[in-house]
This record gives sequence, C-alpha cells and structure tokens, in this order.
Amino acid sequence: MALREWLQPPRRLIALFLLVTLVPSLALLASGWRLLEQDRALSLNQLSERREQAADLAVSELEHVVAAAEQALSDPQALRSAAAGDGEVVAVMFETERVEAFPVGRLAFYPRTQAGTEAPAGRFAEGEQFEFRQQAPAAAIRLYRGLARSPDPALRAGALIRLARTLRKTGEGEEALDAYAEVVKLSGAAVGGVPADLLARWARCEMLESLQRRDDLRREALALQTDLIQGRWHLDRATYQLHAEEVRRWTGTDVTVTGAEGHLALASVVETLWNDWRRQAPDRRAGAGRRVIETSNTRITVVWAGTQERLSAFLVAPAFIDRQWLTKVTPALDRQHMRVELGETARGVTGSEARRAAAETGLPWTMVVSDVDPQGELTRIAGRRTLWLWGLVLLIGVTGGGFVIIARSVMRDLAVARLQSDFVSAVSHEFRTPLTSLRQLTEVLLDGRVAAEERRETYYRALARQTERLHRLVESLLDFGRMEAGTSPYRLEPLDACALIRSVVAEFEQDSAANGYHVELQVDGLQGAAPTVAGDREALTHAVWNLLDNAVKYSPECRTVWVEVERTGPRLAIRVRDRGLGVPRHEHADIFRRFVRGADAKTQGIKGTGIGLAMVQHIVLAHGGDVLVASEPGAGSTFTLVLPLVDACPAS
Repeated sequence: MALREWLQPPRRLIALFLLVTLVPSLALLASGWRLLEQDRALSLNQLSERREQAADLAVSELEHVVAAAEQALSDPQALRSAAAGDGEVVAVMFETERVEAFPVGRLAFYPRTQAGTEAPAGRFAEGEQFEFRQQAPAAAIRLYRGLARSPDPALRAGALIRLARTLRKTGEGEEALDAYAEVVKLSGAAVGGVPADLLARWARCEMLESLQRRDDLRREALALQTDLIQGRWHLDRATYQLHAEEVRRWTGTDVTVTGAEGHLALASVVETLWNDWRRQAPDRRAGAGRRVIETSNTRITVVWAGTQERLSAFLVAPAFIDRQWLTKVTPALDRQHMRVELGETARGVTGSEARRAAAETGLPWTMVVSDVDPQGELTRIAGRRTLWLWGLVLLIGVTGGGFVIIARSVMRDLAVARLQSDFVSAVSHEFRTPLTSLRQLTEVLLDGRVAAEERRETYYRALARQTERLHRLVESLLDFGRMEAGTSPYRLEPLDACALIRSVVAEFEQDSAANGYHVELQVDGLQGAAPTVAGDREALTHAVWNLLDNAVKYSPECRTVWVEVERTGPRLAIRVRDRGLGVPRHEHADIFRRFVRGADAKTQGIKGTGIGLAMVQHIVLAHGGDVLVASEPGAGSTFTLVLPLVDACPAS
C-alpha cells in the first residue's frame, strides 16, 4: 500500500491525532522527570527550612529563659531563690568593697578576702611583750588564757591562736592542739587578716605533721581540703592557692574532691567579672549583658545587670544549661526530629545544620540545630518521590494542559475585548459632549434665533471652545497612536522648567477644562539658577496638562489643585496634588496601562479615555525620568514627574 493511500482519512486523522498527542505526552514525561528532581530539591530545601524554623524556635525559647534570669537580677530574694538547689549555678552580688555569692559554698575562692572581725592588736600587746621581748612564756600563757575566756569571739580567737603558738614553743603540743581546736569552733573571727578557724586548722595540720601523726594529718587535711573547695572561707585566689598547695602536699596529689573543678571554674569567672567591673569607671558600670567566659576546662555563661554601686549576676555551668534550660526547648525539637547544641565548636554530625551566631541572636552562645536522623529523612524523601512518580504517570494527559492554555487564552481575549469596549465607550462619550454642543449652537445660529450681536459673539466663542476641545481630544488620540508606533520623535532642547510649568498652569486656568478650579503653583523653594531640563516642550506640556486635567476631573469637592516644583539632587520633581477621590493602592500600577481606568471613576461616571496617564508615563520615560504616585482612597492623589536636570542656566 502506498504511503499516500495510507494517509487518507480516517487513517490520516488518526496519525495526526497520534502526532499531536504523542509529542506533547513525551514532552510532558520529560517535564515530569524534571519535576521529580525539583521535588527532591524542594524536599531538601523544606528540610533545611524546618531546621531554620527549629533554630528560630530554639532561639525564642532560650531568649525567654535568659530573660527570666535577667528579671531575677533586680530582686535579691528572687536571685537567691533562682540559684538555690543546683550545684552548677551561682548568683553573685558585687558592691564596691563587698562580694556575696549564693548559695554559700559554690565558689572555691573570691575576688577579695573577707576574713571576718579581728580584735585590736593592742589587746595582745602585753602578752606579746612577755612572749617575745622578755622571754617569759609562762606569763604570756597566763595572760592569753585570761583573754581566751572573753565572751567576744574575735578577742577569744586572737588569744587562743597566740596561746597555742606559745604552748608549741614550750613543747606542750597536745595543749596547743586543744587550743587550736577551740579556735576551729569560732566562726566570723580573724587573726592577721586570715579567718581564725582556717588559721587554726592549718596550724593543727602543721603540728600533726611535725608529730609524725600521719593518719590524723591525712584526716585533718582532707576535711580542710573539702572546706577550701566548697568555699567555707572568703579567700582571694592567692590565699586559697597557698593553703590548697600545702593541703595537696599533706593529702597527696591523687586525692580529689567532688565538684572541685566546677567550684574552681565558677570562682575564676567571678574573679574575672569582678575585675572587669572594677576596672570600669563608675559612670560606665550601669547596664546589663550576656557573655560566655572560658576557663581552663569549661565555659561559664554569665548574665548580669548592674548600677554604678552594685552588680548582680548569674553564673551558669554547661551542665545546668543542658539540664534546666535546654529541657524547655528539646520537646519541641524532638517532635521535628531535631537536636540543639550550644557553643562556638558545636557542629551537626552530618554537616546539615542551622547555625545562629551569638551576634545574630543576642544570646551568649552560638547555637547549632541539626537532624537527629538525617538518613531517615532522606528515606522519607525517596518515598514521597515514588508516590509523586506514580501520581505523575496517572495524571499525564493533554486535556489538562489544553484546558489551561484555552482558559488563559479566553481570559486574555475577554480582557482585551473588555478594554476595547471600555475604550470605545469612553471615547464615544468624550466625543458626544462637544459634538452635541456644536450641533445645538450651530442650529441656533442657522435659525437666526440670536438677534443681539453680543450674544452671537458669545455663541461663536462657545463654538470655538468646543471645537478646540474636540481638536485636543483627536490630537491626543493621534499623538498616543504615534507614540505607540514610535513615529513621533521627541525634539529635546534645554528648557527652563519653572517657566514651562508657569505657562502650562496659566494656560490651563484660562481653558474651559479648569471649570473654575484654582491652581496654586509653588516654585519659591528653588535657590540659585533656574532648573533646566532637556525636553520636548510640547510633550512635557501635554504631560503636565494631563495631570492637571485629571486632578480637576477627580476632585469634585475641593476646587484647588497644587503644583510644586522642587530640586532633589540631580533631578527635578514636579508634583501635581489634589484632594479628590484618590486611587486604591492595588490600582497604582494598573492606571498607567493604556485604556485602564480606576474603578471609582467608572462607578461615579467620570469621563475619560484611559490613555492620559499612559501618555504621561511614555513621555516621562522617553525623557529619562519616572512617574510616581502616592494616593489613598478619599485622601487625594499626588503624581510626581521626576526629570533629570542638565547644567542650570541663569535665572531670568
């Protein structure tokens, strides 16, 4: 069978149908495959967005937690309560000569020593005279024993320390140990700028060492070491280290105390915070902040607020943050299969992470949110891809695409037809008014019904005005057609912008289009030389005239239009402002399209062709400028022509 015969109807129709349907179907399959790849990329992007959302959620929750801690800083009672019950957090309050920490026992040492109350040295002068100068220890012992019976703890502690010292010199070791033991029971007293009970316990260890009582020494030194670590005494770093080194020698380097590292870290951070605060000038101490201070083995988060005389702060160890603060965030992240880590070195295991820097969030740490099970998420993505593939196979068809294309074509044709209909209707109305006036006036004049020469002159002037209006309308349509076709070139020449605007305003006010409206022109703000633009005089006149005409047509109540000319750098702004109907914001772009008029203009029966603003925009863009609109319904409109300036010529 010949090909020509085979292609005859109806087989030719079948072949044509296959050709028309098969090619688009193959193309649709190829597009579907690309969509599958895009779906994978979109899923990964959604996963990334979910990480970002989880990071934002974590930032918000942690901000609330830190803000709550900051609020407690202003209330000493709330400050103490917030720091109670956990060994990884401490609250401190600084004053000019005083440091307090809550709860007691969280700091191994303090920024400065607060030894306690010390008895006046003069009370012991006589005993020390016997002890050192006269070499009369027995007399010194009697005197010290008498002072040791005083009800004043400070005086009693000072006497007992000196008594024990003298007893050691006379070889009465056991009595000396007993005297030191009595001092240990006294708290709040100081001797020689050192807490009296610390001095007594340190002296007991020295005596036990000299007496070779190893077991007693070890027991006494371990107890002393524990009290040192737990901050029983307010010692500065140097005093603490002096005693700690001696105690370490007595106990052995293998002995550790639970929580020692945390107490030392907190103490180091408190010392840093104190030094920073003291170094600042008093007038710069007021304020608040958040930061992370690194020690040798950990990072302490600090939240503080202070005045010139006082500073309150929270010091939080990482364990407390994990146990208390992050638990408020993790439930929400668990539902999204996410986890959060804090710190500059925190990184997601797979490299897929959402990072928030401290400078970005205002929190004291860098925060990283990553997937708990990234492989599981990829498996879910693959499953969705399979479902999408089957769905794509089922939905492939030319009908849907054809329907969309046809629907869009119909909508486009309807829109064009509607615009054409509106334009024809608008132009018909614009022509009808002057033609009706011309016809009526001509009939009156032809019938000879006007006897008075003065009245006949009035009719002739009316005929001239309507003829000019009709001529301007026709010329406007022809000019717009030439502009659209590009057959009307602009003749650019240097123009005095102010003089041009003045002439247009004066001509407009004399024209019937003004209809009794007043135009207020403001050019007084310009300084120096007259602003000069490179423009086509007729085209720019047409553009400004159109704006004035619109301002009059759309201002039925207020019969004043304002025109302002202002220099803005290398550009000139010509503003035409009215207090008329205004234009809704969603119509600002559409009103510059040809044949498009605002909805309010149609409902209120305001005449127009819908090409005025399109012409204005065409003219201004051809001059290298721009048209701006600022308008709200009921508040009037301001249309601004922005034109580039050329070298100014001398003002006339």
